[in-house]
Order: sequence, then C-alpha cells, then structure tokens
Amino acid sequence: MSKADMALDSKTAPRERTGNRRWKLVRGNLDMYALLIPGVIFLLLFKYTPMYGIVIAFQDFNIFGGIKGSDWVGLEQFRKLVRSDEFLRVLFNTLLISLYKIVILFPIPIVLALFLNEVRRMVFKRTIQTIIYLPHFLSWVIISGLFINILSPIGGLVNELIRSFGGQPVSFLTENHWFRSVVVFTAGWKEIGWNAIVFIAAIAGIDQEQYEAAAIDGAGRIRQMVSISLPGMLPTIMLMLILRIGSLLEAGTEQILTMYNPLVYKSGDVIGTYVYRMGLGQQDYSFSTAVGLFNSAVGFLLIVIGNMLSRKFLHRSIW
Repeated sequence: MSKADMALDSKTAPRERTGNRRWKLVRGNLDMYALLIPGVIFLLLFKYTPMYGIVIAFQDFNIFGGIKGSDWVGLEQFRKLVRSDEFLRVLFNTLLISLYKIVILFPIPIVLALFLNEVRRMVFKRTIQTIIYLPHFLSWVIISGLFINILSPIGGLVNELIRSFGGQPVSFLTENHWFRSVVVFTAGWKEIGWNAIVFIAAIAGIDQEQYEAAAIDGAGRIRQMVSISLPGMLPTIMLMLILRIGSLLEAGTEQILTMYNPLVYKSGDVIGTYVYRMGLGQQDYSFSTAVGLFNSAVGFLLIVIGNMLSRKFLHRSIW
C-alpha cells in the first residue's frame, strides 16, 4: 500500500467511526426521536410552509388573482419602504420603545432575582413570587382594559389621586408625551416577575458550596451576590439579552395594538402595528409583507451580531 493510500485511510477511518457511533446512538434512542415527530410536523406546517408567502413582498399582490395571478415588481415595495416618511417615523418609535424596555426593564428582574434568593422564609418568598408573576398569565386585552380604566381622565384611580393633590387630570393614553411611558410601565408590570423566575432558576443551579466557602471566609450577603450569584447568572443573562436584542424591532405589537388609538400614532405606532394597519386596514398586502420581511431580516441579523460580540468579548454565546 502506498503512502498516499495509507494517508487517505487514516483520514477516512475516524469519519467512518464517528458516523457509525452516530447511527448507533440514533438506533438506540429511536423512541426519543419519535417524540420529535409531532414538533417537527408542527414547525413544517405552521412555521416553514407559510414562509412561501414572502414572495408577496416582491409582487403587486392582488387578493383575487392570488400569488400566481399577481404581477412581479421586484424590489419596488422595498424602494417604497425606504422612501416612506411614515415608515421612518414608525421605525424610530419601534427602536425607541424597545431601547426603553431593554435599558429600564431588563435589569430589574436580575436585581429582583438576586434579592428574592436572599429571602430565607420560604412562605414569604413563594408568596412574593406568586404575586409578581401572576400578571404574565393575563392577556393584553385584559391588561389594556384594566389600565384604560385606571388611567382614565374621568374617574380613573390615578387621575383621582392627582386631583386630590390639586393637580389637573392627565390623558395618559391619548397624549403622545405620555403614551410611551405607559407602554413601558405596563410591559414591566406584566413581565418583570415572569422574567425574574428565569434568573432565580439560574441562581438555583449554582453550586451551594461556593456560598458556604464564602461565608466561612467572612463574605456577607451583598458580597456573595456580587461575587457568586451574579457571575453564575451571566450565561443566562447573556442568552436573554441576545434574544431581547433579536426582538428589538418587535417592541410589543400585541400590547400597543390593544392600547393605542389614532391620537398617539405619532409616538406609539411601531412596525408590527404599522403592518397590521397597512395590511388589513388599507389592504396593501405587498407593502405590509415587505415591512414584515424587513423586520424579520433585521431581527435575525441582530441576533447573529449580538451572539458574535458576546462570544468575542465575554466568551459566552448561544452557538
């Protein structure tokens, strides 16, 4: 046998062994792989199959002619998108609201989880956890109705308090100056407790012997939080932050759609609500699809960039 053949065999042999081990692993866990079938079918039918509708973004879509009967216009919808002053305003609102939510709301569940972890009375701890994460299970329709009543300038609890201190009632949901603040506050009220559970679970996975060793060395509660709990949470924090950055252009479409009105389009209209208004309201399906495709593409790009930066500077990443 020649040296070239021996070198070729030395390269292919490890690949064959790796392939054999993989097939042996699959054959030994067929029942587990069978459990994946319903989930895979669900993804194919409801996630990947509808992606065929992306072609509408490159057409002058006619609802009666369908995709096959509509004229192709190439990138015309995207040119319209770039030239649209209204879309630039919507993009600005989306970025601003999302950045508010990241800067203001993202750190709060982390701090809340750190302090809840220090509570030693389990009854009190579980009671607080239950109270703060219950709003997560309420739909935005219910929450919007609740806050519309609470913030109403006529008979609303907040405005009654303002009147009692000699102030003038404020129309929180019809004034552009206040609407973004209401959006951020209600999003925090609904999701902070639920997000804190993720970080509490991350803390629970930290080796408890580290806390015992730190206590022996004289470290107090605050020092243990900073030196043990926070570093132990860092992989989870980075995962949640990367996912949050990926949804930067989402900004809470369902939330805003149930709370806003034409008076606050200037400050509250985001990409998701804009797509809804253009697609169903004005029946401009091609343009709304182009906006949605732009949103998805930017979101994917942000996740890739965020993951790359995290891997480079913090040595932690999703993949």
